[in-house]
Amino acid sequence: MAACPPGSGRESLREAAIVAFLPVARRIARRYSRADNGEDLYQVACVGLVKAVDRFDPRLGHAFLSYAVPTIDGEVKRHLRDLSWEVHVPRRLRDRHRRVLLAQDELRHAGEGRGGTVRDVQRLTGISEEDILQALRAGRARNPLSIDEQRGPERDSTLAETLGEDDPALDRVTDLIALGPVIRALPDRERRILCLYFFHSLTQREVAHAIGVSQMHVSRLLTRTCTFLRQSLLAD
Repeated sequence: MAACPPGSGRESLREAAIVAFLPVARRIARRYSRADNGEDLYQVACVGLVKAVDRFDPRLGHAFLSYAVPTIDGEVKRHLRDLSWEVHVPRRLRDRHRRVLLAQDELRHAGEGRGGTVRDVQRLTGISEEDILQALRAGRARNPLSIDEQRGPERDSTLAETLGEDDPALDRVTDLIALGPVIRALPDRERRILCLYFFHSLTQREVAHAIGVSQMHVSRLLTRTCTFLRQSLLAD
């Protein structure tokens, strides 16, 4: 449209071009979308399409599609990198998180349950297991909790009211040191679940994805393992 002179037919042509290439915007948005952001990304892709239509100049000798696709793709990527994170996270972590999500989607479509295990993602992306876990933790910055969020069974307190209190875990440092040999003696899977849940701060759902079992099974294993550790500590 950049080469189109102003006139009554310009807007009609512009509208027709946008409508004709909406399926392209939809396909590009779908490439990056998850269950909770599909329509948002489609709207962003449409913004990219409008920009492509308005800026395209056929005198440069390029086909419209070869110009529109990278323009739309770039618009969606900028949105994912900069606008959808409510807390600042370094770009390298945002890029890595996007690669992990895309790999999980690919594994899910290939029939790997809820997106495969961490090792599945590692094989697909070449990212180390530690960096994958770091990317998943960084992904929580998309939707941080408000300190004014209502908490408790009766929803009668806020998160802010729980901040700044003494950490009771400090009184148990000696217990944790004593548990070291017991934890090292656990089976590999139980030890890995404990590590992911308590030291990497993953949720039970994220641990389940990493290990390749159900969240309910992770919950049972955590309960059983913690009971065993507690009994071992009391026995000493």
